Amino acid sequence: MTADVVFALAGKKRSAAFSAAAALCLSSCNLDWEKPDLATPPPESFREAKPASAKPIARGPDFAVKFGSRELTTLVEQAVGDNLDIAAAVARIQQADAQARVSSAALWPSISMQDIARRTRTPGTTTNIGSASSGFTPATTSSSTTTSSSNTFSAREFNFFQLGLTASYEIDFWGKNEDASYAARLLANASRFNRDTVEISTIAAVLNAYFQVLTAQDRLAIAHNNVAIAERVYRAIQARFEVGVASVLDTAQQETVVAQQRASIPPLEQTLRQTRNQLAVLVGQTPESLSVKGGSLTKLSYPKIAPGMPSEVLLRRPDIANAEAQLASQEFSVLQARAMFFPSITLTGQYGVQTALLHNLLRPEAIGWQIASNLAQPIFDGYNLQGNYELQKGRYAELGALYKKQILTALSDAENALIASKQTAQTVRLQGLAVAAAQRALTAAEMRLQEGTIDIVTLSTTQNTLFLAQDQLALARLSYFQSATSLYQALGGGWSPTTRDAEIASANAAYEADKGIHP
Repeated sequence: MTADVVFALAGKKRSAAFSAAAALCLSSCNLDWEKPDLATPPPESFREAKPASAKPIARGPDFAVKFGSRELTTLVEQAVGDNLDIAAAVARIQQADAQARVSSAALWPSISMQDIARRTRTPGTTTNIGSASSGFTPATTSSSTTTSSSNTFSAREFNFFQLGLTASYEIDFWGKNEDASYAARLLANASRFNRDTVEISTIAAVLNAYFQVLTAQDRLAIAHNNVAIAERVYRAIQARFEVGVASVLDTAQQETVVAQQRASIPPLEQTLRQTRNQLAVLVGQTPESLSVKGGSLTKLSYPKIAPGMPSEVLLRRPDIANAEAQLASQEFSVLQARAMFFPSITLTGQYGVQTALLHNLLRPEAIGWQIASNLAQPIFDGYNLQGNYELQKGRYAELGALYKKQILTALSDAENALIASKQTAQTVRLQGLAVAAAQRALTAAEMRLQEGTIDIVTLSTTQNTLFLAQDQLALARLSYFQSATSLYQALGGGWSPTTRDAEIASANAAYEADKGIHP
């Protein structure tokens, strides 16, 4: 556990008190807690990279600059500022900060003003039962006796005025309220780490979407070029047909090739336009208001990324910091649930002035006060406290397992991204060789077509081989650049322990900020 769980040290100070109270008051309750083992030592180095320390990669727009596209950098900057998922994450930070204040309220005394101005009329028939002069007594006269003129029932009216303050404070002897406060404050940290995770995911989505736009444009250019090639070959075959050298079957087969290449264009147009719309949502704009020029993926540069050591990567992942903060928060929730078993001591006090006549309200004699203490000890509640304690321990075990899984996932993400970067680079290189060979084969086939020494089946196969190889090269290049995005995410998107400390400081500042007229 790292800096997030520094609050946990406070719980150790109360361990002796917990033990003593458990022995005296709660011998029938099981308050033992064996914390799950969370140790997950990282490997010394990545399998797919040389063991060497490295600085954190560039963050956000600074990373986008490395691809060499000003338009891409602008889109990433817009996404960081206007993306609605990031805005929602910021709103969750505000909620967590507010909840931290709510959960910490019990650490302060509660003081309220209680002002009363009351006039009460009491019916005479309920207070004036009789008089000695009339001889009327409840013991000798039935309730049906008619009231005589000498037996007067007089209603009474009372005034009551009060100006006062009421205060209440629970002595946090067992740290119950303090635990609740720490738990909420750690969740405020987690909300900031979550926002950073959302930002990294958003930037990765923008990068990948832009790469898809460029790839769609490249594939469209390839498709249009392939249509031109197929039409050129069709015209050559048609010329041979007109002189009786080619058959109707030959021309029909080439017509099929032309039609197939033309049919590949609409799906690529659809992908291009829909991906542009996806980009618009990512940068917080309507599809109609965003213009993406694009270009070609071949014009971009592939950034050089050093992964560093696995232990460094684990410190640079905000999702791991988020899981760790939630786990630390839950530890305080367990301590709070355990503290609920012990007695609570509450101090109350009242101070103010009271009078039946308004003009006497500010007289010294009208001052009254009261102080009291209250001790409450749970005896039997249908095992509600025990159930809640077990629930919180189970939740801690769950979050502990998820925390360890997050560590394993982070290491796996980094290894997979490194594998993808290497293998897709190989694929691009080899697929480029395949395209070059297919291009030479088509050139030779067209020359033989002019000479009349090639059959149409061989020619058609040669064309389709080139068309397929070019399209696969474009897709391989897309996978290659997407591997850079995956590596950017796996290595934490430029997040670092320095960022972590800044986020924790921001959460502490928000907690300590001026809260207005209230403390």
